[in-house]
Amino acid sequence: MSLPLRKIIHIDMDAFFAAVEQRDNPKYQNKPIIVGGLPNSRGVVATCSYEARKYGIHSAMPSSRAFQLCPQALFIKPRLAVYKEVSAIIRQIFYQYTANIEPISLDEAYLDVSDSALCQGSATRIAQTIKQQILSETGLVASAGVSYNKFFAKIASDMDKPDGFYLITPEQGVAFVAQLPIGKFHGVGKVTERKMHALGIQNGADLEQFSLPVLQQHFGKAALFYYQIAQGIDDRPLRVYRESKSIGTETTYAKDLKEGREIYQQLTELLDKALLKVQAKKLYARTLTIKIKYHDFQQITRSLSFTKPIKKQMLNVSVFRQLLSKEGIGQSKIRLLGVTLSTLEKQSNYYQQMDMFD
Repeated sequence: MSLPLRKIIHIDMDAFFAAVEQRDNPKYQNKPIIVGGLPNSRGVVATCSYEARKYGIHSAMPSSRAFQLCPQALFIKPRLAVYKEVSAIIRQIFYQYTANIEPISLDEAYLDVSDSALCQGSATRIAQTIKQQILSETGLVASAGVSYNKFFAKIASDMDKPDGFYLITPEQGVAFVAQLPIGKFHGVGKVTERKMHALGIQNGADLEQFSLPVLQQHFGKAALFYYQIAQGIDDRPLRVYRESKSIGTETTYAKDLKEGREIYQQLTELLDKALLKVQAKKLYARTLTIKIKYHDFQQITRSLSFTKPIKKQMLNVSVFRQLLSKEGIGQSKIRLLGVTLSTLEKQSNYYQQMDMFD
């Protein structure tokens, strides 16, 4: 028995951070602007205006490289508080049409409008109305994709940016994915793309020729998703309620760290920040992970798990030294440190276990 067809919308704000800056400051309009790290820092591009993208600039690019490509670009520090305020307005617009929303980030979300009677029950009209309402209430432009599953809705929202709208119907799904280059598949990164190409898989039609067992040999757990999506199938539900799987913080330093004492001091401060975030969510963590990126961009992570919830007094420099004893601390220069806490559990659950077993 087949599942009833769903109506999924993917809304993606166009160059969100940059668009907010251009909206709020007339001198930025129609100019190549870059929101993120400054050109003389080790920061990266958070986002950039479409005027800047013409020079090959994109998100996650080092700011120094962006400056080389477009020296006349205007570099702006992010105003996260403002972006969050605008995102909250957009989220409230979504809730006028459905409660089934999966936020992906401040600037994008999936909406399931399968059961909505608004706009005569038309997902196309709902998406177009949401786009118009976002523009009217925020002055910002969004792109929308509409389809019968998350995969195609996401692909559709990228088709005609900026101010895009694209519909992929159930009848079009298989033919659409057949011609789609494998690098355009949402969820396929550069490494997987190269692996696919090595197997002779250039597009969805090539992918469909491979059996599930063969794909599993090469791609493990991800194989089932690739196998199904080549047939236009994506039954993933919207994750309306998200629970944090990990909480952490990291810092890229303006100057490389080398002195061991300073490194351990920085790790202690990062741990304090991570613990505060965990406590604010009324959670406990049982796993500590330390991330180190060296001056040559080599990166390692080291983890340590505990039987009891992690508390500040349990972790000190001696624990860090033990965990990183083989990592040349004090010998190699370090550009980034991070601390992540995971294996999270609600505090109330822990107290209940204490009552039962202790």
